[in-house]
Amino acid sequence: MIKALFFDVDGTLVSFKTHRIPQSAVDALTEAKRRGIGIYISTGRPRRLINNLDEIDHLIDGYITATGAYCTVGGDVIRCLTIPDDEARAFVRKSDEMRFATLVVGVRDLTVINPNTDVDRLYRKMLNVSDLGEDIPVERVLRQGVIQFTPIIDTDTERQLMPMMKHCVSARWYPDFADITARGADKGTALKAMAARIGVDVSETMAFGDGGNDKPIIGAAGVGVAMGNATDDVKAAADYVTSSVDDDGVASALRHFRVI
Repeated sequence: MIKALFFDVDGTLVSFKTHRIPQSAVDALTEAKRRGIGIYISTGRPRRLINNLDEIDHLIDGYITATGAYCTVGGDVIRCLTIPDDEARAFVRKSDEMRFATLVVGVRDLTVINPNTDVDRLYRKMLNVSDLGEDIPVERVLRQGVIQFTPIIDTDTERQLMPMMKHCVSARWYPDFADITARGADKGTALKAMAARIGVDVSETMAFGDGGNDKPIIGAAGVGVAMGNATDDVKAAADYVTSSVDDDGVASALRHFRVI
């Protein structure tokens, strides 16, 4: 019996084409909630950049954000993993030196350093995000503790940089950028922490995703569901592949497993 549902946002709940949640998914989550099933978000976005869930905001019980580095249930923070300060400062220096744009996510604030046209293309156009904290000094964010870097770099540059981030891991859900978090921060370990907090066995969870950073949670959940628009490696990791986000994939999977 499934007692808790975990959903990635971009490409899973929210369409890249419309920037909205399909009505079929809204209706399906409403019915799941009516049946007493918990609804949780699992995203690479920091909480401040989650701006596209208004239709289901009243249904959400908790959040896995920043690729598992920062998790909340209700108003309680149940997980906050920060990157070691020396590694965080070294990464900021490297971003300045190599002039690549990086979103720096702190415990409370975020900012973008070395912004360029890719920031507009990826954040403002593709993700429909406007406020990236350009007016916030990076030192202020560093002093809070950094929970995630999102540099806009290719995989070769990522491989070059990660050896200096000895206590960190990197994951991608879109080819043009990486999410770097403290080691141990991924969506799969976050699901286990969330399940323990809400008193649900991991076998009673179902997780949905479409990108590379969803593989840990799809593997950890009792039932892992890949969207039809997911990458091949995500589909291979899943227990079930549903249709795409734009073809009612969430609702179809919930009906398939008789959750609704």
